[in-house]
Amino acid sequence: MRHRFLTADVFTSERFGGNQLAVFPDARAISEQHLLSITREFNYSETTFVYPPVDARHTRRVRIFTPGGEVPFAGHPTVGTAFVLASIGEVPLTGPETRITFEEGVGPVPVMIRATDGIPTFSQLSVAQLPEFGPPPPSREQLAAVLSLSADDLLDGKWGAQGVSCGLPFLVVPLRNRDAVARARVNLDAWERTLRGAWASEPCVFARGGEREGSDLRARVFVPGLNVPEDPATGSAMTCLGGYLAQRDDREGTLRWRAEQGFEMGRPSLLDIEVDRSAGRIVAVRVGGATVLVSEGHMEVGS
Repeated sequence: MRHRFLTADVFTSERFGGNQLAVFPDARAISEQHLLSITREFNYSETTFVYPPVDARHTRRVRIFTPGGEVPFAGHPTVGTAFVLASIGEVPLTGPETRITFEEGVGPVPVMIRATDGIPTFSQLSVAQLPEFGPPPPSREQLAAVLSLSADDLLDGKWGAQGVSCGLPFLVVPLRNRDAVARARVNLDAWERTLRGAWASEPCVFARGGEREGSDLRARVFVPGLNVPEDPATGSAMTCLGGYLAQRDDREGTLRWRAEQGFEMGRPSLLDIEVDRSAGRIVAVRVGGATVLVSEGHMEVGS
């Protein structure tokens, strides 16, 4: 049986940048046993399969797979799937901003699609789960060994590493500068000893300052636990990073950061993070960016 798919590059306005995504806009006829095999055939960091919603108040149900298995939530598949469905007319645009809701494993995920002259240009998710902060991480020396860095490359104290989850946990690790971000490499043996099975096992390293005008942060995300050595654009990790930064910020209202990711991989990505703070509490987290369509085709899948 033939099944339609589209591919897109997410968190970029230029093809062959950002994070690759394959979307099956109608996966009802694809058997459960083939979902992971299809994902591994593309070998992108994620592939999404779209179904009618369980709750009629919602727009679609979306299942997200990495080559390692299904995940309850991820950022670039959420915003990218919204953009793809709007681009092909599966989600009607209602004006300059269209608001929809995806059913995902983490729960209902609101998404805003921005359009100009009826053409989608930007999509942004709001997290279904506000940031949850995990137990104390391993020592700075242990994390440095995991990242093939010296302990001096990692910040500590108030800016020490911390596990954060907005539906998918990441270990946020602040580094001293962009040079340290560029030098980071996951030592799998050290990762196995130190982080496998931890509350937050997937490292998200970042430093202040960016390469491009308007950027605030430079980040890299490593996901060895899901068979993704490095991810070029990780919306779920950036929501965690937003929670980490906002927890350490005394300002109220909407806080904004633009993060660069994927530059070291040759797939430059720009992710816009927003966090709403009120009375000292985080009350909303959003991440968004541009997406571009790349290809369309059909895959032959057995019954």
